[in-house]
Amino acid sequence: MKKPKNLIKYLIGLFTVVVLRLVPHPPNVEPIMATMMPFAKRWGKLAGLFFTLLAILSFDIITGTLGVWSIMTAGTYALLGIAAGFYFKNRESSIKNYVKFSVIGTLIYDAITGIGTGMLFFKQSFMLTFMGQIPFTLYHLAGNIAFAAIVSPLLYRWVLDNPQLETQPVIDKLKSVFSAAQ
Repeated sequence: MKKPKNLIKYLIGLFTVVVLRLVPHPPNVEPIMATMMPFAKRWGKLAGLFFTLLAILSFDIITGTLGVWSIMTAGTYALLGIAAGFYFKNRESSIKNYVKFSVIGTLIYDAITGIGTGMLFFKQSFMLTFMGQIPFTLYHLAGNIAFAAIVSPLLYRWVLDNPQLETQPVIDKLKSVFSAAQ
């Protein structure tokens, strides 16, 4: 049976998202975009799309919060995953590029999920929704900029660009460890 070459790398990315989201933090500070960007940079728009879908849905299933909101956030992040694939196609993996995309992506994400849902689901006026969204977007921007500057380049360099973390070398290493223990 052929094993997916980069399964371990996806699992490390998903583990990073889940662990960082479980740590107590201010509202709207989350690592999904910062973790998705290196995947989109390395393997393109479909990798960005699938990573964000897996990240949102797996976290919501683990925490028992799966619902209508999951569809809205997963769909919006999936679109951003595609956009990241286009954005990073001809750009280097750098702090500057990760921060730039995270600012633009955060503003788009918050406009759709914050302002859009406030008006559509809660029947709020645009001005009330917009004013209420400002503090959450500021937290979201601060968190995404920090994660983009720290997590994104480290994840790209230490995990995605590391051939020793491809599935087969990890399985081979585990086999040798368990063989030596017997």
